Amino acid sequence: MIDLGISKIALIGAVALIVIGPERLPRVARTFGTLLGKAQRYVNDVKQEVNRSMELDEFRKMKESVEGTARDVENSIQTSARDFEKSWGEVTSALTSDDSFGLDGFPQYRHPKKKWRLKRGATPQWFKARSGVRTKVQSGAARVARFRPQFGRKA
Repeated sequence: MIDLGISKIALIGAVALIVIGPERLPRVARTFGTLLGKAQRYVNDVKQEVNRSMELDEFRKMKESVEGTARDVENSIQTSARDFEKSWGEVTSALTSDDSFGLDGFPQYRHPKKKWRLKRGATPQWFKARSGVRTKVQSGAARVARFRPQFGRKA
């Protein structure tokens, strides 16, 4: 860059005062200052844009490396899953065709009730009927249709 010291700036100011004149010098100095500020802002914008593009390139490279690692992990999981399925198929094919026996040769436990997973209500039906609890759910449209007065029929 240009090395500007106090003596050089004073020399430039004196020459400008002689050439431009004392009446127009402040206006020229203001114009020069605004143009210098615009130039500095433009240079800063260009620097920021270059930095952004460099960071974007770094992020793209990072994204590609993460995607490659994810693909490698996925492939390793798929191969291990295939190996497991093969070994599981070998183990299950070696078992007897009788499903009542487990892997250890002993009979499997079966719950005595047929529908033991169904939830049973704790409140008896007679109590629900006496207290007026609805036991069957009905949609709003069905309820309106049920209680709508019928024309042409006598009640």
